Amino acid sequence: LFLMYQFSSRVRYSEVNSEKILTLPALLDYLQDCCIFQSEELGVGVDYLADNHAAGVLSSWQIRICRYPKLGEEITVSTWAYDFKGFYGCRSFKVEGEDKGLLAYANSLWVFMDTDTMRPMRINQKMIDVYLPQMAEIIGTDWGDRKLQVPEGGTAGEPIRVQRCHIDTNHHVNNGKYVQMAEEFLPEDFEVGELRVEYKKAAVLGDVLTPVYCVNENQVTVTLADEAGKTCAIVQFEKGVERK
Repeated sequence: LFLMYQFSSRVRYSEVNSEKILTLPALLDYLQDCCIFQSEELGVGVDYLADNHAAGVLSSWQIRICRYPKLGEEITVSTWAYDFKGFYGCRSFKVEGEDKGLLAYANSLWVFMDTDTMRPMRINQKMIDVYLPQMAEIIGTDWGDRKLQVPEGGTAGEPIRVQRCHIDTNHHVNNGKYVQMAEEFLPEDFEVGELRVEYKKAAVLGDVLTPVYCVNENQVTVTLADEAGKTCAIVQFEKGVERK
């Protein structure tokens, strides 16, 4: 019997924008928290990974938003693994509202890393064993290529120095912080219906990231590269849902 992991919450004031609507970075936090909670419950969480000199590093995800929940709204966040291949793990997510209507859903690819060598390593048998009963089919269809194409002719923005507030337990910039940095380049009336992110290199404390952004009518693409010109993340926003 498949039992996805889920937790319920209520949209907090600290998670909404000036219109009392859940922000995109807050939505990402819910997804990330959900998979961390599941790992902790299964006994393969943050401490287990640290003890085994390993980390699950997000390689890419694609998130589709059907409706942004409002301040005070009850939501349920769910996640489950759907595939393991070598050092790759794949995970689906969904967020539902009070009426069980779908608010958002996502697909993601993770890489199991050796933190001593910072090279990919095969997912160990214990993790496969604990996740296997939780596995089900991928959510959604037509997710497309995980590799993002960057349009030519972008505009450079002001450099961003990585601060302590950007760093998570892996001592890298947290996945959601790249999106928060990139979101600053969205036009005022651009309502995000789909988000795609490709993570290529982990930025650390003290790094200086240079954003380069390309704005089209229905799409905004932002790359964040370090001082050596190495791309750390590509963030692509697709216009879609209206926040009402």
